[in-house]
Amino acid sequence: MKNLFVLFMCISLAVLSSSCEKLFNKDDPTELGGDQSPMGEVGAHTSSSSMEIAGVSNFDATVKSLSDGVSSFDCSATVKNEMLKNMVANMPGITIEGDVVTATNKEFKVTKEGIEYKSGPGAGILVRYDSKVGDTYPIGSTGRERKVVSKTDQNDYEYGFYLIKVIKVEEDLSQLKGSAGITKVTYIANHKYGLVGVLFTFDDQTDAEFPIYSSGEN
Repeated sequence: MKNLFVLFMCISLAVLSSSCEKLFNKDDPTELGGDQSPMGEVGAHTSSSSMEIAGVSNFDATVKSLSDGVSSFDCSATVKNEMLKNMVANMPGITIEGDVVTATNKEFKVTKEGIEYKSGPGAGILVRYDSKVGDTYPIGSTGRERKVVSKTDQNDYEYGFYLIKVIKVEEDLSQLKGSAGITKVTYIANHKYGLVGVLFTFDDQTDAEFPIYSSGEN
């Protein structure tokens, strides 16, 4: 699944806050509603750990444009994992110079109510904050879904110096060809801080979790 790494790179961008403009139809379960977030406005900045995790470090992303509620992100990361570099080498919008991988023009809706990925076959809602455990979000026209697997009602997830409530959404990759041993990706989000982590589960049952930090909050 060649879109997986770029999806991680640009999912890391979507952290939310509020403004006054109302967007989209909240009654459509396949379309994200909510107020436009400043975290989706031009210049918004998101990053991950400078420490190497699974051969990836120094993830950085910036919103380059915003049009009709859709934010376009450019992002880069230091990637020493040759398997990941080979996975994305021939994808549109990807540039590789040594260990630096750059992705451009990856599109998201970033609103007070959640995060929706707009680019490629992985397009679809990543999280709605008012979802319940068991809720699902369709992934494009693939027939696959993302599923809400947990939602805490207490501050029990470590985020920087805080403990926060989170909602976790899983995407099963175990049946996909080209997933390079990645069986599942879990998106971890909070209504105030947006996306706070992305967890990859591999076929040997090991995990790699990337923390996500934003320049703002809801």
